[in-house]
Amino acid sequence: MHQQTDVLVVGGAGVDTVVHVPELPLPYADSYMIRPGIETRAGQSGDFVALGLHALGLRTHHLDMIGDDHEGDLVRALHRDRGIPLTEAHQASGTKRAVNLVAPDGRRLSLYDASRGDDAGRFDETAVRRLAAATRHAHVVITQPCALTLPVLREAGVTISTDLHDWDGVDGYHETFALQADIVFLSTTALTDPERTMRDIAGRGRARIVVATAGADGSYLLHDDELTHTPAATPPAPVVDSNGAGDAFASGFLLGLLSGEHPLRCALHGTVAGAYACTVPSTGTAAIGREELLARVAELEKERAAG
Repeated sequence: MHQQTDVLVVGGAGVDTVVHVPELPLPYADSYMIRPGIETRAGQSGDFVALGLHALGLRTHHLDMIGDDHEGDLVRALHRDRGIPLTEAHQASGTKRAVNLVAPDGRRLSLYDASRGDDAGRFDETAVRRLAAATRHAHVVITQPCALTLPVLREAGVTISTDLHDWDGVDGYHETFALQADIVFLSTTALTDPERTMRDIAGRGRARIVVATAGADGSYLLHDDELTHTPAATPPAPVVDSNGAGDAFASGFLLGLLSGEHPLRCALHGTVAGAYACTVPSTGTAAIGREELLARVAELEKERAAG
């Protein structure tokens, strides 16, 4: 079948209610006056990856389970307005949702509604095979029931990436994704020894590339048994929210990878995209475009070569 899609994003569609708080952790009080206010908008991990890839010019398709509810309507409208194809399966318990507490320095705490999930939910395997046959690469989010698509995607012969987010290196649910993906992203937030976890993923699983993001400390890349560090890029504007930075990093990295770049240069793509995402208000869903990203990567390479 003709490949009509560069990246199939599986899972991670949902809605966030953004609440600005004066600090994190938030001290107990009977009430707070919140400014600039509280806003609900579509956009969770899979949505942000799809938006980032689309903004970078990659042909993107999103697959997930969505409910017949207001939150589902917001997700559908987001994809429709941005021109990103969305294939949805019915989620009886409702569309995924969360509350994000955002501090003035851009840090955030996410509260996920665990009732919005159905352990018995499944994607139609025929639909997954059809979408996989038309794509170059699949990015699989760790939301339920995406783990069940991994064997189907492997059989279809597409490369697979996943993001373990703040995995502690132990939880078995995340490990399923970690050991079945070709490219694994994760955060160092909950890891006591990031290098050990990265090498364990590569040693026991399929991953040929493992990337651990470390916020302002940059990122670490494990490739060909060599661990390298990429310093963080300076954001082009004040940092207002870190939500979505990891998803933007993954989008930028995948652009480089699908363009034939060496993984070290892909890490620069991800670093620039992630830094840009930190300048986008928590209520927004803007992503860096290809032209700007490539220009900033070129500038960054010159700066670091000079010194």
